[in-house]
Amino acid sequence: MEGDGSDSLVTIKNIERELICPACKELFTHPLILPCQHSICHKCVKELLLTHDDSFNDVGSDNSNQSSPRLRLPSPSMDKIDRISRPAAQRRSLGWRGWKRGSLTPRTTTFPCPGCEHDVDLGERGISGLFRNFTLETIVERYRQAARAATAIMCDLCKPPPQESTKSCMDCSASYCNECFKIYHPWGTVKAQHEYVGPTTNFRPKILMCPEHETERINMYCELCRRPVCHLCKLGGNHSNHRVTTMSSAYKTLKEKLSKDIDYLIGKESQVKSQISELNLLMKETECNGERAKEEAITHFEKLFEILEERKSSVLKAIDASKKLRLDKFQTQVEEYQGLLENNGLVGYAQEVLKETDQSCFVQTAKQLHLRIQKATESLKSFRPAAQTSFEDYVVNTSKQTELLGELSFFSSAME
Repeated sequence: MEGDGSDSLVTIKNIERELICPACKELFTHPLILPCQHSICHKCVKELLLTHDDSFNDVGSDNSNQSSPRLRLPSPSMDKIDRISRPAAQRRSLGWRGWKRGSLTPRTTTFPCPGCEHDVDLGERGISGLFRNFTLETIVERYRQAARAATAIMCDLCKPPPQESTKSCMDCSASYCNECFKIYHPWGTVKAQHEYVGPTTNFRPKILMCPEHETERINMYCELCRRPVCHLCKLGGNHSNHRVTTMSSAYKTLKEKLSKDIDYLIGKESQVKSQISELNLLMKETECNGERAKEEAITHFEKLFEILEERKSSVLKAIDASKKLRLDKFQTQVEEYQGLLENNGLVGYAQEVLKETDQSCFVQTAKQLHLRIQKATESLKSFRPAAQTSFEDYVVNTSKQTELLGELSFFSSAME
């Protein structure tokens, strides 16, 4: 189930943008797949639920800080995290039927997804009903290993001092040096048949189990909910009236679609590079035009310095803000197009996902990724710069009468 250990380190290092949690802005740690198909760290889901619940407690409070960023997550106590992790059914069985002000138990399982900003409802099972994104987790681990190539993973079974590990056993979830591996996996025993890979700290189950029916393995895919399910989910669960398909069929369909679209983007690499070059030229033009607009504005204001000193400062700030906003949009557009190059960003991440051989893990990751690939494909067909380069609307007309100078306003109809 692990990816090929000989993957290019350059390929892994070029996709960091795809491996960042939208909540904590750090590399994913135990990512969970939300109902909207975006992934968020396990700890971030807990903290978002607690933060969203606290917002109800703070309504009407004179002590609430209205300027705090929505995603500045607090450090909740372990007691609160433990309670919010429990399924709603378990909370009710413990007698937590009502919610009171000041209670540590959240009254809602709904919160805004940091990825798409749409509200997501975790339902009765809460966090325990979410799938863990093992494919993304594996790619993050490969990225971490590439970033710390000089750092060795030590043997878990050696007596001190431990030796550097040479392989990891996926069945035992442990890393071994050569000698310890021989001791704990003797030839001719069942353990000798265990699956082993190169040294890693990322261990995941060999079979995905259903969060709703914990003893059942995932073997189908619900096309309506876009998530893997088991046969009990289809027979009498929440997906009984939904259209489902076999996991192998979903795996084949999604992999074919994703591969086709990735091949298309890779085939358009020269077009992407050309558009990146065009964007870079537009950025330079915007920089020059912005500076020119500043100089012209300064010239006009110097002629009427005594009256327009305050307005001069205002218009310069407006030009700088507009220039920065446009440059930021151009830069974002450049980064988005760079993500369409082979072994980079979105395409690089998608290429790593294609290496996933476990059907269940692939399907739960590939659907949302395929939508992003399709959106990127459409953007190539209708290329449009993110902003305009002209700053003509910021030039002051000094022919107006002096008595009107105090009422001058500066408007921009340019695309910001």
